[in-house]
Amino acid sequence: MSSGDLEALLRVTAPGYVGESPPEVAFGTTDTPVGRLTLAVTGRGVVACSYDDEHAVFLRISRAIGSFIGPDPRRLDPVKRELDAYFAGRLRTFTTPVDFHLVTSFTRTVVQMMLAVPYGSVTTYQEIAERIGRPQALHAVANALTGNPVCVFVPCHRAVDSSGALGSYAGGPAAKEHLLRLEGLPSLAAQG
Repeated sequence: MSSGDLEALLRVTAPGYVGESPPEVAFGTTDTPVGRLTLAVTGRGVVACSYDDEHAVFLRISRAIGSFIGPDPRRLDPVKRELDAYFAGRLRTFTTPVDFHLVTSFTRTVVQMMLAVPYGSVTTYQEIAERIGRPQALHAVANALTGNPVCVFVPCHRAVDSSGALGSYAGGPAAKEHLLRLEGLPSLAAQG
């Protein structure tokens, strides 16, 4: 989707949109080494950094938040700079806060656990399930991480299968492999 297409989408779906007015939710995309990411930033922080296309993310945000949504480089550019620095190997910890408005309470519990997993290391779905006191919820944990709407900022790519296999990821196995290698971890693809 081109920036002109995004502008047209915003005009049609957000009738109050005026290019000069700052939106309540800043919305846009950025191209990265793992593909195009759709970004959304609220006053609380990054609410979406998603592999899903702009239309799907826009609809999800408009349903859940129902705010005035539009492009706002003043708020999106710092997020893009942090992503660029991360992908260039110059940033290990994001400073932009995360807004968990788009997740259920269970998913929030799971994805918040990932914030404690340091750059360059991994945990397993089973370890997370045990830490949240739900050791039998292995598949629910994996699904919550795959559905994480704030990928990369919340490092769900750092969760792997107990067997050492790569496991699932919203951006697909190649994106997950790329992120883990970027962080200095050995290839897991051959094991999964």
